[in-house]
Amino acid sequence: MSKTFPFVFFALLVTGVLFSHGDVWAQAAQNPSLTIDLGGGAQKSPAVQVLILLTVLSLAPSILIMVTSFTRIVVVLSFLRQAIGTLQSPPNPVLVSLAMFLTFFIMAPVWQTINAEALQPYLENQITQSVALERGVKPIRNFMLKQVREEDLSLFVEMAKLPPPADPSQIPTHVIIPAFMISELRTAFQIGFVIYLPFLIIDMVVASILMSMGMMMLPPVLISLPFKLILFVLADGWHLIVESLVKSFV
Repeated sequence: MSKTFPFVFFALLVTGVLFSHGDVWAQAAQNPSLTIDLGGGAQKSPAVQVLILLTVLSLAPSILIMVTSFTRIVVVLSFLRQAIGTLQSPPNPVLVSLAMFLTFFIMAPVWQTINAEALQPYLENQITQSVALERGVKPIRNFMLKQVREEDLSLFVEMAKLPPPADPSQIPTHVIIPAFMISELRTAFQIGFVIYLPFLIIDMVVASILMSMGMMMLPPVLISLPFKLILFVLADGWHLIVESLVKSFV
């Protein structure tokens, strides 16, 4: 597994690059000698190569969620919808699509680095597969290490029973990924708490007014929802939310 995982990880990185660089498909098609080498030295049959490729492509969405900004963005957008109280508006496909394209926007420099330093040289037979793997994983590792909390990283280093690393480059990728994910969830919940506060105040004010008027049977949500919507629109809420999310990764 130690030999297959690096290739699978790099192939998923290549899948992310393909989302941002459509010309790669044409270059890959012009390179029919491109084969899958799992490091065993023996030539793998085409059926095995196709099976591995299909497995890689099926895992690509999960990797996209785990090692990019997608988790933080989609959780924050979910909190925003719950705070406003619009239930299914915007619908899930809209939120996921917005999170996906914001992820492509934020991760574009990373994909471009992978494309320029690893994928293109490999497709042009300028570097070996092992060198391409090393170059391709490095930008993703740097992105995750920049966002991960030291406490979370130390937790997984300790649970993996690894010696204290002298340098981040000594930390294995399979240790960085879960630490990065829980760090992203923590940050998303912090942002969600801040988002909830103004809408919670509106709900409390409306509920207090309804109780003072003796309308205890009237659900406060029916009255507070229009006020929350107009507040969000007047404050240009989508602009502020997207700006804050993008800048949180800078």
